[in-house]
Amino acid sequence: MSHFVTSKDIPTNGEHLDKGKLALPKMVTGGIAAIGLIGSIAFFLFGSGSAHGSYAFSWLFALFFVLTITFGGCFFTLLHNLSNSGWGTSVRRLMENLGFVFPFMILFAIPLLFHDVQQYLWEWMTMFRETVGDSKNASEALMHSADPHNHLLAKKTFYLSPGFWHFRFFFYFIGLGGVIWLLRKLSIAQDTEKDPGVENLFKARSYSSWGMIIFGVSMTFLAIDWVMALDFSWFSTMFGVYVFAGSALSSMAVLILTSVILQRMGYLKKVVTPEHHHIMGKLMFAFTVFWAYVSFSQFFLYWYANIPEETRYFILRNTGNWNVLSLCLVFLHFGLPFLLLLRSDVKKKPGFLIFISCYILFVHLADVYHMIIPERGPSVGLVVDHQAQLWLNGSFFGDIIALVIVVSGFLFFYLRNLGSAALYPHRDPRILESANLTN
Repeated sequence: MSHFVTSKDIPTNGEHLDKGKLALPKMVTGGIAAIGLIGSIAFFLFGSGSAHGSYAFSWLFALFFVLTITFGGCFFTLLHNLSNSGWGTSVRRLMENLGFVFPFMILFAIPLLFHDVQQYLWEWMTMFRETVGDSKNASEALMHSADPHNHLLAKKTFYLSPGFWHFRFFFYFIGLGGVIWLLRKLSIAQDTEKDPGVENLFKARSYSSWGMIIFGVSMTFLAIDWVMALDFSWFSTMFGVYVFAGSALSSMAVLILTSVILQRMGYLKKVVTPEHHHIMGKLMFAFTVFWAYVSFSQFFLYWYANIPEETRYFILRNTGNWNVLSLCLVFLHFGLPFLLLLRSDVKKKPGFLIFISCYILFVHLADVYHMIIPERGPSVGLVVDHQAQLWLNGSFFGDIIALVIVVSGFLFFYLRNLGSAALYPHRDPRILESANLTN
């Protein structure tokens, strides 16, 4: 075997990113994120009208897109620990760094706590407050409402109450954020311990057993609370799995991009090989197929049952020009990447991996756009002028602004994490096994 690594090839203190190389990117992304966040909060607090409501959807779209990527980082970290994976040791720190961006995203979620934002995104909150008033029995008050649409909300008052929604909001960031912080802390502590051994590995495996439950609950119910609840009358038992499939796929694309770029900068050359990229490419291929399976199953089951309450989501996305995006996702999110990733040899070529990873992120962005933005016209029109328009003037410009701000924040914290510790767990007992991987 041409690539053979021994303990002499692993630096005593590991490999660390040159902080000088990170200074400018961190300053630029951090500046854009900070100025954009402050400006957006000011606009949310003092703005009004259709532009105000439209930008609320833009912000949710950008934030949820980034959160799905961080969810994937948390998932692969937990999966690596639970499965006692040997091959992934070389890239485990990248997974941890990606997942550890999640708790910092609460800064960009602050606008979602504003009533002037909630009234456009989740009109049921306004209905709940206005209908219930001082009544102790929310369900009864809504059932006796003159608006029959409120009767659907009456059956969901336990879950869809503003107080419980806000409690879950903080639980997601504290619970899952605490899990990924703890796992990363154990991993980094092993880098400097006098006798690292396997104690931290066993702890990480034990913590991941219940951490995976917190991950599943947090990811699923955050998707329900923020996206599915955009229309409280619609529900799907597969929506959480659908979001998970996209999260795992997009996060693996980010991990591949990170490892390839770092290698081109001169890092990870001893511990990350084409064999690692081959496995990571296979995981990306697997979740491409899984995403297609889940999305088709969700559509097929609701098409077959043909219940108005269930099909409303798909009817809206086949109205106006949204059907073009719906059809494009079938071919661009599944068909094309399926064919491109099918061959084994291409998954070992860095140039191809950069292209396909960027492409996967683009189509995942379109998928998240498809989840959220079609609801903008009916929701904002309901609040502003009671006209359910599918497109609002200037809304796409707001989508780009929000995306640039939130992605900049994501990049700032991701770069910060990458530069704060060694790029891989160099004192992990399995690092040589991973470095000499063959498959």
